[in-house]
Amino acid sequence: MSGERRAYVRDEHGWREVSQVPGVPGPGLAWVVVGDGAALLDLARRGGVSEQGLAMLDEHPLTTLGRSPGGQVDDSGRHVRGHVNRSGAGEILLTVPTVTYVEASQDVRTGALTCVMTDRLVIAWEQGDAGVLASAAHRLCGGLPVPDTGTRQVLAAILLTLVTRASDVETGLGDAVARLEQLVVEPPVRGRRPDRDEDSLGAVYGLKREIAEARRALGPMTSALPELEAEAQEARAEDRPVPGLAASSAWLRRVRERSDRVDAHLDAHDGLLDAMLSVHLSAVSVRQNEDMRKISAWAAMITVPTLVAGVYGMNFRYMPELDWRLGYPLALALMAVACGLLHHAFRRSGWL
Repeated sequence: MSGERRAYVRDEHGWREVSQVPGVPGPGLAWVVVGDGAALLDLARRGGVSEQGLAMLDEHPLTTLGRSPGGQVDDSGRHVRGHVNRSGAGEILLTVPTVTYVEASQDVRTGALTCVMTDRLVIAWEQGDAGVLASAAHRLCGGLPVPDTGTRQVLAAILLTLVTRASDVETGLGDAVARLEQLVVEPPVRGRRPDRDEDSLGAVYGLKREIAEARRALGPMTSALPELEAEAQEARAEDRPVPGLAASSAWLRRVRERSDRVDAHLDAHDGLLDAMLSVHLSAVSVRQNEDMRKISAWAAMITVPTLVAGVYGMNFRYMPELDWRLGYPLALALMAVACGLLHHAFRRSGWL
């Protein structure tokens, strides 16, 4: 994806894609999607971003991300963190993780999105396979309703797409948790494979890990939204006439509330997995107790003939029935009757 660029401009009919990147800075509104961090920095310098904005952009994680067992990490080995900065000229620099769900493997994949927004230009760069920028462009250019005006419409489309992706991930994880619940709490089947319990336990821990990854990706966006809302509140407090901030505050609040609901649902799924884990461990403990009772019952039945044989195996001369012709059959019959009575008693008590 390195070097790939897509450009969009706004005219009287709305946003539309253009074949070439427009000149920046230009007279109209423009949105450029770049393919790497170097292109983003270069376009920001040529697009009129202030020195303070460029300095803040240098602090943002513009390095290529790599995969780890816990998700996307930067070159320092840290997970992607959300950043929201605002320069004195009003430019907004935003970096947030992206998230998507692969249903076939029940895997949550994360990426990162960096956006630089001025009053005339938006520059965006996405890493990962969430496709947030492509969906946001489809929303803008397809005539779908997008709140706000100017370049803030691009920001609205991006954030709305981000929370929609997070909602899709939450739905997919919820379906996976529901399927796993049926597997874990179903009645035990005689002759079940011994590795069935290990499979269920691994599936529970696997889903908990994916839910934690989704919440880790959603957390930075949830924390970034209040910072974006604070701009409108500060402007009203200082009586600064900033166009469109009232509308921005309204849709940002709705996006934040929706993001909070997604996080609450993920927390509920995680709690359900904890409950399933407890039920699963309890069921394993019950089955182990049943096995121990069976072992104890058979051990008790084996003890009776062993005791009789041990007594009559003592090397003494004067013992009852040693010289009786029917002593041996009687001893065998006594062993069989005693074992039969014990077996009947254990069956009635449920031990066998």
